[in-house]
Amino acid sequence: MSDHTVRLLSSADEQRAAWNLFRSALHVKAGSDEEWERIGEALQESRVFAAFDPELIGTVRAADHEVVLPGGARVPLAAVTGVGVRAGRTRRGVLSALQAAQLQDFAERDVVLASLHATEGAIYGRYGYGVATLSRNLVVDRRHARLRPEAPSGGEVSVFSLEQTLLHWPDLYAATGTARPGMITRPAHYWPMNENQARRSDSPVETAVHRGPDGVDGYLVYHVERGEGDRQKLTVFEFHYTNPAAFAGLWRFLLSVDLVDDISVIARPVDEPVELLFTDPRAVKVKAVEDETWLRVIDAPAALAARTYGEAEPVVLEVTDPLLPANDGRYRISPDGAERTDAAPALRLDVTSLAMLYFGAWHASALADTGRVEVLDDAAVSHVDTLFGTRRASWCGTFF
Repeated sequence: MSDHTVRLLSSADEQRAAWNLFRSALHVKAGSDEEWERIGEALQESRVFAAFDPELIGTVRAADHEVVLPGGARVPLAAVTGVGVRAGRTRRGVLSALQAAQLQDFAERDVVLASLHATEGAIYGRYGYGVATLSRNLVVDRRHARLRPEAPSGGEVSVFSLEQTLLHWPDLYAATGTARPGMITRPAHYWPMNENQARRSDSPVETAVHRGPDGVDGYLVYHVERGEGDRQKLTVFEFHYTNPAAFAGLWRFLLSVDLVDDISVIARPVDEPVELLFTDPRAVKVKAVEDETWLRVIDAPAALAARTYGEAEPVVLEVTDPLLPANDGRYRISPDGAERTDAAPALRLDVTSLAMLYFGAWHASALADTGRVEVLDDAAVSHVDTLFGTRRASWCGTFF
């Protein structure tokens, strides 16, 4: 262990140095002045922590959002990103110190949940994060795929360049982007980061917008690049819609794009019925099913009280949280809600396993079978499966 201090950053120079340290940790070269101008617009005040010894050796940052819960309520969420430790200083407690400071800050600011996209799967469980949403990557052979004749139709699709759509992306997402549990709002500070990501593409980024009788009801963002061999690949990295006609209409558009062999659609909900649109469902190849977002419960009483639950017998859970002990305790979960209780628990679990249950991505039965939940009452397991289950798979759909 080495001596180091952790503090919030305030000056632009320190924040830029932290941003470049993060890029270095990902083996990416330092960013340009143009990129930093956009990134600087995305940084909120008092949201970047850094470790010094005495030089800058580690950093983590977050941004304020809201997240949609099962049942439709929204609570404050911190979107965590920019996590990096300088090469040669890893495994010396730097990341643990940064995480402890950030989690304490979240608790003091009344953040209810935190979320991140993990670059490595073995790190964040030790800080109370658990895999909370899943996604899958798909590839469709455009030249051989055909939509079924009864696929929903109606509406029109228009295509716009990146420059044409930059000002309209917030409105497009606001109209289509919070339909599932796990999805997050995109405040003004999000969009400069999104623009920066889009501008990294070597090929033109375009947006296809679907309009139905009531206006915009779906859109997707894509670019075309050379794939394996001589095959041209169209990659969709954002796809949102509010109804079946927009879903099918945007797929109909994708199949119409000339000079494309493969359509790659990344990080989609695991229950999205893409295969059912096609005359041959094998036209859709699932390339991967992956963890999408990792969740950290910051305020367990508020988080459990805010979401809705399925119809099942009430169950008492005993939760432990070594890093935020205010979450420790027993909670009675029922179709009517959640509250603290002194009653005997049916299940014991840590805050990481609670995060995995929270959006319904994992059943209590699966967590119990793998030793992640201690079962004190066997009958309670199936009740928890139902209580925390969701009709649609939870999904974030926003990279940060």
